[in-house]
Amino acid sequence: MNLRGTEVQGLEFQEESVVIQDSQLLREKGIDQLVESIIYEEDLQKKANYAQVIWNVASQCGVYPASIHDLYCAMGRKEAAGFTVPAMNLRVLSYDAARAVYRVAKRINAGAFIFEIARSEMGYTSQRPLEYVAICLAAAIKEGYQGAVFVQGDHFQLKLTDYQSNKEQSLSDMKKLIKEAINAGFYNIDIDASTLVDLSKSSLEEQQYNNYWVTSELTKYIRAQEVEGVTISIGGEIGEVGGRNSTSEDLRAFMQGYLKELESSCEGISKISIQTGTTHGGVVLPDGTVASVKVDFETLKNLSNVSRDEYKMAGAVQHGASTLPKEAFGKFSEAAAAEIHLATQFQNIVYDNMPEELRSNIYSWLKENFKSGWKEGQTEEQFLYQSRKQALGSFKKEIFCISMDLRNKIAQKLEEEFEFLFGQLKVEDTKAIVNKYIKSIKVTKKAKDLLPQELVDAQFDGAD
Repeated sequence: MNLRGTEVQGLEFQEESVVIQDSQLLREKGIDQLVESIIYEEDLQKKANYAQVIWNVASQCGVYPASIHDLYCAMGRKEAAGFTVPAMNLRVLSYDAARAVYRVAKRINAGAFIFEIARSEMGYTSQRPLEYVAICLAAAIKEGYQGAVFVQGDHFQLKLTDYQSNKEQSLSDMKKLIKEAINAGFYNIDIDASTLVDLSKSSLEEQQYNNYWVTSELTKYIRAQEVEGVTISIGGEIGEVGGRNSTSEDLRAFMQGYLKELESSCEGISKISIQTGTTHGGVVLPDGTVASVKVDFETLKNLSNVSRDEYKMAGAVQHGASTLPKEAFGKFSEAAAAEIHLATQFQNIVYDNMPEELRSNIYSWLKENFKSGWKEGQTEEQFLYQSRKQALGSFKKEIFCISMDLRNKIAQKLEEEFEFLFGQLKVEDTKAIVNKYIKSIKVTKKAKDLLPQELVDAQFDGAD
């Protein structure tokens, strides 16, 4: 554990381990020190040292990264029902946001919720897998939450142009990301090869071919990377968000091809993402507000039923739902949706409540550095709303450094949003069913285990 000279309140560093000396002091001050260190540290190898400490402390506090796979299998067998699992992309002030989630979860005894981050988000928010998992675990320690923490790789997506120009390289790049994510504690991964669906083909099987073939290849790769005792939850996707709505015929064509390609001894996907009429971030109007969007709940319900009845999966997954009208959220559990992905509204809360000077600086930076993305006919409000996520990584430290009073105000607003969503999605009192199906698996991590392979191969210079 290469943290020589480091002092963290509440902890004692020994030669090969870390010991909690004062749990109250750790929660009050020590864990915040570790979070600040991992956020401010630029060197990924040094970040891994801090992340290793957080993993070690989390284990001692009864907090552990987990796969939701077995719960989803129970949903597929209709042993668990009546709720929709929220999967939340924490792009900004992730520590504060995750703490707010845990506070709500403790208050309503919820256990079925997921923290996630997409492949693209890792880049523009400057949150590599090891940092994101560590932040989610640290927030649980801070709030005294115990049990399974589900961290998910969202939209592990292949770009069509990359795949067409060099299929082998495109797959190799995705496998590197998957390995890094699993090493860091992502035990839930959504493969998104829906970008490869070719609607110009005459048959549904041909349209879905590249999608199901790639998904099967990556499923087999993921299974080969699993740690002992953990069956990673894997999702597939049949309809690209923002495209035409999915059909039961699309689902069957994908699944029939996928299962044919998958080795019989290999566990398959446990959920399927579909398109029901939404777009990521919503449709932005000229004044910067978001247009109302309707979800095709009949499609959602029908495909959830097909996925369960015919393929024993948990159900269909809804993307792009953050900016839907409030009254829509209560309908997802009624439509038996397995999971819903939420992101943009949390980002909006932070932007709407940050200091005006900081927001102005960010917008000036965007107009200078992303002006090539300002589409003809777009108003300034539309451009800024659609592009402002791109500034989150560059301004991560500045946002984290806003006054604690303001951070607490933002966290309170986030907490109110999470409480509303958790109530509408019916995840109250799901802690018991999570504990029934998800078993604690202690996974020991050294700092080098958390790093991308290329850094390990380059002679990792930190001590174990």
